[in-house]
Amino acid sequence: MAVRPRPKIRALLIDISGTLMIDSTPTQEAVQALAELRRSKFPFRFCSNTSKESTSVLQKRMLDAGFDVQTGESQELWTSLKAVRSLIRSRGLKRPYFLLSESAKDECISGGLYDHGAPYDAVIVGLAPALFDYDHLNSAFRILVGEHDSQKRCGEDPKTSIPLIALHKARYLESSGHGLVLGPGPFVTALENATEREAEVLGKPSKAFFQTVIESLDCEGCDPEGCIAVIGDDIRTDLGGGAIDLCLWRILVKTGKYRAGDECKEGVHPPDEVCDSFADFVDELLSTHVAECSKE
Repeated sequence: MAVRPRPKIRALLIDISGTLMIDSTPTQEAVQALAELRRSKFPFRFCSNTSKESTSVLQKRMLDAGFDVQTGESQELWTSLKAVRSLIRSRGLKRPYFLLSESAKDECISGGLYDHGAPYDAVIVGLAPALFDYDHLNSAFRILVGEHDSQKRCGEDPKTSIPLIALHKARYLESSGHGLVLGPGPFVTALENATEREAEVLGKPSKAFFQTVIESLDCEGCDPEGCIAVIGDDIRTDLGGGAIDLCLWRILVKTGKYRAGDECKEGVHPPDEVCDSFADFVDELLSTHVAECSKE
């Protein structure tokens, strides 16, 4: 249901976890809906904060679930891990301290730039449940305040600002068979609180992340008429921040982590539209799209 009349939509940014699938299980009729979207040649991009696994593992999981997705270094799938890899290169980081799964970490340092002999020069946090214990979080804290052994051995200036980088700050996620589980957000917030600094968020809902994805659409000659829509199950992470700043049409779906009343919680910017599922929205979108095309 749209809160106000839906404008002409020229492209769609699609969240994966909770919107298309929960763990490895597709949401209702999502596979068929995506296939219809592709057959109609309607422009879209996948936008994922998934950081528990590498992009290639995510692609394989989507394929195994039946989704028609491009593989390899595709312009179709954008993840926060790609943003991390780009940041490591652009800032010349030599040895970040990763709170990431092994496959996610390997993707971030795939350029071969990691120097095991250098002092830690950043802390990068994604979803890594096995690493969210006292020892790992304390190591991250000590690096951020310049008191880690690797920094002392190299005579690092303790006043040097070590960046705290978060792939995202989702408070919780939906896990198949378990319901809601903690996301990386509370652990990032703990490090922010202890070090009195703010984390730099690279994935959704950062404005820079959305802008990069939108630029990839514009480079492919996407119709400039109309607005870009974003669809997801998290009112804050998928549809907040940059999505609001860029005036995207924001669709909240009632799957994944969605719980009744999320759209009207205190402190959140209400979505432009609420739909039962990704499939329901695509069905309405394509019906409208066909009607618009027939008028032209």
